[in-house]
Formats: sequence, C-alpha cells, structure tokens
Amino acid sequence: MQDIILFGMQGSGKGTQARILADKFGYKIFETGGQLRRLAAEDSELGREVKEITTAGKLVSNEIVMKIVENFLQNLTEGEQAIFDGIPRSESQRVSLEAEFAKVSRKPLAVYISLNREEALKRLLGRKTCSKCGKIFGTKDGSENLASCPACGGELKIRADDTQEAIETRLDVYDRETMPAIEKYREEGRLVEIEGTKGMESVNAEIVSKLEN
Repeated sequence: MQDIILFGMQGSGKGTQARILADKFGYKIFETGGQLRRLAAEDSELGREVKEITTAGKLVSNEIVMKIVENFLQNLTEGEQAIFDGIPRSESQRVSLEAEFAKVSRKPLAVYISLNREEALKRLLGRKTCSKCGKIFGTKDGSENLASCPACGGELKIRADDTQEAIETRLDVYDRETMPAIEKYREEGRLVEIEGTKGMESVNAEIVSKLEN
C-alpha cells in the first residue's frame, strides 16, 4: 500500500472509506479539521498559532495548512502510510501539497470516489447525524428512517446546513474548485477512479483491489 489522497464530493462516503482503510491497513488519517483541533490543544509554537486563529473565528490560511501538513508528515514513523482526506480542495492547494510531499520523498496515489450529482443530493438530504457520537446515517446504508443511534442511543438530527440550497452551493464549489485538482492527477496517471453509487462494502472492496494491483 502507499499514501493516498482521497477525493469525493459530499455524500460519496469518502470519510467512511478513510476510516475503514485506516482500520484495515493502519493508515494514519490527515483530515484538516481534526489536525487543527489536535494542534490547538498542544503547547507548541504551531499549536499556539493555530489556537489563536481558530479562537478568533478566522479562516486558516493555506500557508498555515501547509505548516500543519509538514508537521504531520514529519511525525510519520518509518513505514507508516497516510490518507489525506479533504485536501487538496483546489488546484493551487494541490501544488502546495505536492511541494510538501516532495520534501519527504512521498508521491501519493489519488483515489476518486465518483458520484453523480443526483445521487449526492439524495444522500445528503436523507442523512442524519448522531448528536452524541457523531456517526452519520442515511440512504446509502438504508438507515435514513432511524430515530436514534443504534451504537449509543443518541438522537439523530439533520444538520442545519443540509438544506437543498446549501448542498447545491457546496457541490458547485466542489465542481469549480476541486475537480481541476482531480483532473490534474488524472493527466499525471496518478488517479484511481471508484464508482461511488454502490454500497459501502462494494466501494471498499474496489478501492482495496485497485490499490493492491
């Protein structure tokens, strides 16, 4: 296995697949929000810088994000592989990210879980999130009619930003900003495309099969 950049529009199940792969193969997951929260809790120079920005409610610049990537890469142990989930979000950020990879002689494979817009809308409008453990349920696994979380009993709620208008806007941004980065990896022969309309287990089996080959 090798490092992976995992792409997929909202509703594709990208985050779920990252967790499954991490559990199966020991990948470390880089997810920008999670890394920001972890660093903000640390008493380090970068941690204090991140905490100051996030506490003030400001957006984290690409420069800071790349510092976080650099920190993450430097802390990987020998032989440890990583999944980059939700980054890069644009072609310009892809260029910055590749520069960080080059510093440590890593060249990840991009895995794109493709999903048509109609299916993405259906999944996002039907999903619910557990108010206690954060697990997501919805149409992709047939659990959209649950009222409580079978894992912890927490109440399942629809996210406030999961209105059709808000979802359409997020999908437009993905098409406009992230797709050019995906296409660049395709041009370089570093892209594996996975059909995302299938069930979670089938999608994972296809990812594993293509990575192994």
